[in-house]
Amino acid sequence: MRRMLFKQKLVHSIATGLVVAGVATGVLYAKAAAAQSDTGHVLIADQFNNRVIEVDRKTHQVVWHFGNGSDLPGPHSVVGVNDAERFGPFTLISGTGTPPGLPGCSDTVNGCPDNRVFIVDPTGRIIWQYGQAGVSGAGPNQLNTPVQALFLINFPYHPGPHVLIADQANQRVILVNLHHRIVWQYGTTGVSGMGPNQLNNPNSGEVLENGHILIADESNDRVIEIRPNGTLVKTFTAGGTVSGAAFASRLPNGDTLISDSNNNRIVEVNGNDQVVWQYVTNLQAGSNPSPAPTRAVRLHNGNTLISDQFNDRVIEVDKAGHIVFQQGDLNIPGAGFNDLNGPYDAKQIGDFTGLTPPFDPD
Repeated sequence: MRRMLFKQKLVHSIATGLVVAGVATGVLYAKAAAAQSDTGHVLIADQFNNRVIEVDRKTHQVVWHFGNGSDLPGPHSVVGVNDAERFGPFTLISGTGTPPGLPGCSDTVNGCPDNRVFIVDPTGRIIWQYGQAGVSGAGPNQLNTPVQALFLINFPYHPGPHVLIADQANQRVILVNLHHRIVWQYGTTGVSGMGPNQLNNPNSGEVLENGHILIADESNDRVIEIRPNGTLVKTFTAGGTVSGAAFASRLPNGDTLISDSNNNRIVEVNGNDQVVWQYVTNLQAGSNPSPAPTRAVRLHNGNTLISDQFNDRVIEVDKAGHIVFQQGDLNIPGAGFNDLNGPYDAKQIGDFTGLTPPFDPD
C-alpha cells in the first residue's frame, strides 16, 4: 500500500510539475519556449558516446549532460541514445541500446541493450521510466529498441500527460500514460508488414495539430499519416524515392520534412508528395560516403538542423544549403571538446517548429 501511494504521489507530482513548468499549451508554454530559444542551446543525442548533451551554439561548450558513458543501462547512464527532447525543465530520453559491432558497446556478441524511455530532472535524476533496463520484451512495462519518444499533454481521446514511443523492434508506436499503461497503439506487436495496422521498423511518431499521427515507417521506405482510429490518410515517399525514412515532421507551410537516411539526404515534400527542397549530407570533401542522417527539424529562422549521424556532426543549413552552424568535426568521432560520435538526434531548445507538440506558439 505504501509503495502504491508513493507511485500515485510521484505521478501526480510529475503531472503537476510539468504543467507548472509551462509545458501546457498557451501563454505559459510560449513564454518558456521563447526564453529557452534565446539561449541558443542545442540538445543532442550523442549515440555512441552514450550521453545526451546540451551545448551552447556560440561556444560549443557542453552546459548540461546526462549519461556517464557506461554501456550498461542504469540510473546515471543511457546506452545508444537515439532521441531526446526538452520540455520545461525536464528531458525525455530514449535509451535505444547498441547492436554488437558498433561503437559505444563492449559486448561484441550480444550487443548492449537499454530499452528504456525515461524523464530526468535538471539534476539528472530519473523521475519517470517506461521499460526495464537491459530487458527486451513486449509485455507490460517492456520495450524492444525504443528509438524515439514524444511527451504530450493531450492526445486525441486521451487527455492528460502521455508519452508516445516508437517501439521499433516490436513493430509498433504506442501511447503510454504516466501509470505505465498502453492506451493507444498502431502496428501489430511483433509483426512486420505494410498492410493495415502494420509497420516495419518504425523510427518516429509525431502528433499533428489536426490530431493525426505522422509515422516514419523506416524499413517500408515511407512516411504515413493516420487518424487515431488507424485509418490511413496519406503516404509520403518523395515520389517513390525515399529509402530508410528515419524521421518526419509537418511544417507550418503544410509540407512534410523527411530524414531520408539511406539516400543521405533531408527532403521536403509538398501535399502531393513532390520534392520542393532537399539537402544531401555526403557531398562535402572528407565526408563519410554513407553518413545516414537520422533527424532534421526546421527552425524558426527557416534553417534546418540536421543530425548527420556517421559524419559525427550536427549541422544547421540555410535554404541555399550553406552550413551556418556545426557541432562536431566532419567524419571524425570523439568525446572531447566539440566532438560527437554518431549523433542521432538534435533539437534547438524551444525552437522545434514542426507542427507537433509543443506546437509553434506563433
